[in-house]
Order: sequence, then structure tokens, then C-alpha cells
Amino acid sequence: MPEYLKKRFGSQRLQVYLAVQSLILFAFTKLSAEIFAGAIIIKETMGWNLYVSVLILLAATALYTVIGGLAAVIYTDALQTVVLIVGAIILFIISMIDIGGYESMVDLYFQAKPNITVANTSCGIPDPNALHIFRPASDSNYPWTGIVFGVNILSAWYFCTDQVLVQRTLAAKNTIHAKGGGILAAYLKILPMFLMVWPGMISRALYKDTVGCADPTICEEVCGNPSGCSNIAYPKLVMNLMPDGLRGLMVAALLAALMCSLTSVFNSGSTLFTIDIWKRIRKNASDRELMIVGRLFVIIFVGFSIVWLPVVGKAQDGQLFNYLQSIASYMGPPVLACFILAIASTRINEKGAFWGLMTGLVLGVARMIADFALGSPVCGEEEYRPAIIANFHYLHYAAFLFATCLIVTVVVSLLTKPQDPEELVNLTWHTRNQKSHRRNQVKDFTLTEKDTSAVLQEKHSDHHQDKNDVTVTVDVKTVETPITSQSIGKRILYFICGITGNKEEQLTQEEQDKIDRKLANLATKEDPFWRRVLNVNVVICMGVGTFFIAYFY
Repeated sequence: MPEYLKKRFGSQRLQVYLAVQSLILFAFTKLSAEIFAGAIIIKETMGWNLYVSVLILLAATALYTVIGGLAAVIYTDALQTVVLIVGAIILFIISMIDIGGYESMVDLYFQAKPNITVANTSCGIPDPNALHIFRPASDSNYPWTGIVFGVNILSAWYFCTDQVLVQRTLAAKNTIHAKGGGILAAYLKILPMFLMVWPGMISRALYKDTVGCADPTICEEVCGNPSGCSNIAYPKLVMNLMPDGLRGLMVAALLAALMCSLTSVFNSGSTLFTIDIWKRIRKNASDRELMIVGRLFVIIFVGFSIVWLPVVGKAQDGQLFNYLQSIASYMGPPVLACFILAIASTRINEKGAFWGLMTGLVLGVARMIADFALGSPVCGEEEYRPAIIANFHYLHYAAFLFATCLIVTVVVSLLTKPQDPEELVNLTWHTRNQKSHRRNQVKDFTLTEKDTSAVLQEKHSDHHQDKNDVTVTVDVKTVETPITSQSIGKRILYFICGITGNKEEQLTQEEQDKIDRKLANLATKEDPFWRRVLNVNVVICMGVGTFFIAYFY
């Protein structure tokens, strides 16, 4: 994703900004939340301390993370997805039988008031609008205005610009496979209603004094979080309803899915840091150096996320899902606005994109800092936050932030010089089919004559100088030292970092461009039959989604 902004606008500062922001989002959301969720599962099933659970989870993840790559992550994730879905379906069936069916679930859920409550408050009382998607605009949980405008913005940002998801899409064999994967994911997104939401309601109905606790003191005793214990709803259902064999399988599948997701974040995070940041610091870094730096970065990355865990547990009334949505609301909309305008309009230029992102960054970080610094009142505590924080829902803020960034980007672009059309070939919607050659705006890693001399002295590489005597293209061919000739310490380090010691060859820019064009032509060819199959499935999937929205409006 950062590389697209670099090609589209010819700006390395946009590339670096997006890389840094993506890493921050990884640390605050994906990594922290997934470590926290995994620790809760281990804590509830084994009764261990939260941080002991974290260390065990990370150690187990590291066993195959440090020696795996993207292909291993994808194959493992695919297998675990099947196991997890089958286990979740079994749990759904068992829990529905235990509670007596859908009607009984609804009745018991709305009657699930804990025995100990806080006087003169509504804490612990189920939301009467729990089965409705479109709630009053003043609803403190999910106002309809936030659902219509805010959630759609966050969904588009996550599914279209998130590095982890885009990286997997780009790893597809061709566009048919990529589209098919996206449609399969859309089908799978229908399942959480049955496999997560309803079991959560059943857990609340069956364990109203623990999962649905209202008194902060009791909640602290139950789950260690005075803000609430809704986060333990699913693992509690697994531990209490699943038979012994299936219980172990389900816990293993949950942890395996979390570990695989962590591996994906490690892989994407290290890729972003090494390619978009470290290579700017050390332009001639070898693949070996990038591998080592990427692994070391993951260690620092994880350390920060562990330090952040206490904030995750207590933010947004102790509800993990709301915490994730709030962070996304403050950081995601500016990025989506930038990408939408970059693709949709050739008039948007680098200055407009940059100042749109900067405006969104300032507004988003300011609100995020205010949220975490002020926190939220626990049950029975009076509201102490300013009205602009307490009454301005984070989903509304996402819509406001998105609109503001769109306006700033368009206005600044119109007030500044437009981009050269030759630089936009195949990079926007209107120029996607142009056959002319695109003029590069930024030379990625061209070397000056002085730099080339240093390379020649070190690696004895052949080179040729261009006509203007300004930059040169170097055809560097290096042979790595065999691993067997290294010390034992280095051999262990290289094994952990996935370094084989095989011959390493760097192609010239002309050779690389030729390979890229050939691969692009192969990847974009689509079989008409499978294209029709995909189109039909898109219509079916949208129809199913529309039905559920209408049913639970």
C-alpha cells in the first residue's frame, strides 16, 4: 500500500507516513488486541495469570513464526479456519439446544439481570435494542447514523487498504483467485451473527452474574476488569458447554487462529518496516540484513504491545470490540480518503494528499489521546468527561474525520499545480487501461557515481555510466557465503531468520521490468466462465446481507 502512494504521487514522505501509521495501528489494534484475546482464553481455560498467558502465547507463536514465511502463514491459516468454523458451529448448536432455541434465547437474554446491581443505574440491564441494527441516533453503543456512515467507512478502510489483507490478496495467483478469496471472505462474514453474536447472547443469559456483572467490585473479582466481563463470554461458554474432547479441540482452534493471525501481523509489520523504512536508512542493505532487522523489529513490536495491554482491557467500558472500532475510527478514515481520491481523480496531487493525511492525523491522534487519558466512568460513577468526548460517538467522529480529509485534500489539490498525466498511466481509474509508458517520478535506489565506486570496491561489480554522468544502473551479482562456513552462533541466527546462504542475484532494472510485465499479463487474464461465477456469487452474497439487514433493522 505505501508503494502505491509512492508510484501515484512520486512522494516518499507519503510512503513513509503510511508505513509508520500502519505499524502504529498494528501495535494498538491487531497485535495488542489479539495478544489480549489469546491471554483471556488461556486465563479462563487454565486459570493462569494474564502476563504468564501472554508469554506462553508468544512463545508458542514464535515456534513457527521465526522459521515461516507468508506461504506458511496462508496455508496454516486456511486449515485453522476450517477447524475453527466447524468447532464454532458445534458450539452454536450445543448452546442453542441448551438454552431451548431462538425464542427462548431472546426471552432469557432480556431477562438476564444480575442479582447484584448498582442502585439508580441501568448497569447490567440488557439493551432493549440489542436485536436491532438501526437504533436511535443518541444510542450510546451503536447509533444508526454511526452504523450507516461510520461503520461503512471503517469497513472500506480495513478491507481495502489494510496491509495484512492486501498482502494476502496480492499473493494470489491471478485476479480470479484474488476476487474469489474476497467473495469467500464476504460469505464468511455472515457467520459471526450465528457463531459469535448469538453464542455471546446465550452466554450472557446463562451466566448473568459473571459475564453480565454490573458492580465494579464483582467484575474485578470475576475477570480482573472493573469495567465489565463481556470479554470472557465466549471462552466461558466453551468451557461450560462443550464436552471434554471437543472442548480441547475448540480451545486449540481458538489459540491456533490467534497465533496464525499474530504471525500474519508479524510478517506484514516486518515487511513494512524493512522495505519502507529501513531501506531508506540503509539503501544498500542486503537481503540478509533485512531479514535480521525484520526479526529484531518484531521483538520490539511485541514488547510495546505487551506494555499496552492494561489500556486495552479497560478502554471503551472493557469491551474489546469497541476498543478496536474506536482506534480504527481515529486513524483509518484519513487513509481511506487519500486512497479513494488517489484512485478516483487524476487532479489530486501530492500536496493535497499529504495535507489531507496530516489534518486527519492531528485530529485523530488528538481524540485518541483524549479518550485514553480521560478513560470512561465505571458503573455508578458520574460522567466527568467533556461533552465533546462523552457525546461525540467514535463512529460519528469517523464520518466527520473522513469528510474533513476529503475536503482538505480536494481544496489543496485544486489550489496547487496538477500532476503530469504521463506520471499517472495505469495508476488511477481513468488511466488504468492506458498503453503508453509511465514516466517514473522517483528513482527508487539509483546510485551516484561516488556510490558506484564504493560498490565496485566492495563487490567487484560491473557497471556502466549513463549519458549525463549523473546516475548509473548497476548490475550487481553477489554470492552469499555458505552457511556451513559460518560460526555456530551465526548459523543459529541465520536459521531463525530464514537465511539459507544460497546464491543471491540482483537483476537490472530492465530485466526486473520485463519480468514484472510478464507476470502482470499472466495475473490479469480471466477465464470468462469463472468471471461469471464470481459475479453471480457477488449478487447472491449481497442479497443475503441485504436480507439480514432488513430482518434486524
